[in-house]
Amino acid sequence: MNSIGVIGAGAWGTALAIQAARAGNKVTLWARDPAGAARLSALRENPRLPGAHLPDAVGVTSELGAVAADLLLLTVPMQHMRVIAARLPLRLTVACAKGVEANTLLMPLEVLAAIQPDRPAAVLSGPNFAREIAAALPAAAVVAAIDPALRATVAERLATPAFRLYGNDDPAGVQVGGAAKNVIAIAAGAVIGGGLGENARAALVTRGLAELGRLALALGGRLETVAGLSGLGDLLLTCTGPASRNYSLGLALGRGERLADVLAARSGVTEGVATAPALVARAARAGVEMPICAAVAALLDGRLTLPAAIATLLARPRRNE
Repeated sequence: MNSIGVIGAGAWGTALAIQAARAGNKVTLWARDPAGAARLSALRENPRLPGAHLPDAVGVTSELGAVAADLLLLTVPMQHMRVIAARLPLRLTVACAKGVEANTLLMPLEVLAAIQPDRPAAVLSGPNFAREIAAALPAAAVVAAIDPALRATVAERLATPAFRLYGNDDPAGVQVGGAAKNVIAIAAGAVIGGGLGENARAALVTRGLAELGRLALALGGRLETVAGLSGLGDLLLTCTGPASRNYSLGLALGRGERLADVLAARSGVTEGVATAPALVARAARAGVEMPICAAVAALLDGRLTLPAAIATLLARPRRNE
């Protein structure tokens, strides 16, 4: 039996561990907290993913050295990826987090390459809520890497009839999509929370997709990737699904709640908060204008109120689409 290690036991890591076992692998799920790992091992259920039972093929550990697998799924939050990845063996690694590293402005595969250039790596991304993957509801995602053999290996190991995996040779475009959609989802939630209407959300999501596409092109990606599962697909899900942490954060901000209070009430990470300023800075370095993402970054750090952010966007010069 093939072995897969899942690094990170949040909702997404737990869902992928269940999926990996469903695909016929022996799985080791790593949890950072020893007490949490012991509870998960005993109860066979993650409180962040209620109702999803861990199969017998999934073992749980808090010791990274105990993860002896030939394929690693790295699901820790983007801002913790560097520290954890540096402790992992040189195995085929699939980056399953989405975002931009705050200090370096690097995307997931760039972080892995900076730490260990010889590590074979791919990225998994798409419109996937953890609870639905755990429940084996129909879903699709992409495995992106330059090496076609690497893409095929990951897809063969993780795919099942209900979880369709498509190969993609544009990891830059896929990673931009995964990062930008979280930021745009905060804006979409704020629009609805602020009572600005469905028309406004549709316009914002569409113009957000244009921003995403400009940055993807500037970083070597392709527009067809932006129109696919890891771009448009993920954007649609994250900007409309109430289970989206980023969208629900935006809803709360639009209703007038304080960012600190919203985050304090959450146990999971809302990736768009740290990603927004880093994404805008990465875009500026590439000479790309991202006004919606910039407005979100300003809203999050208190430089703009929601009415002021909306007014700034509406006051932009008219242009052809």
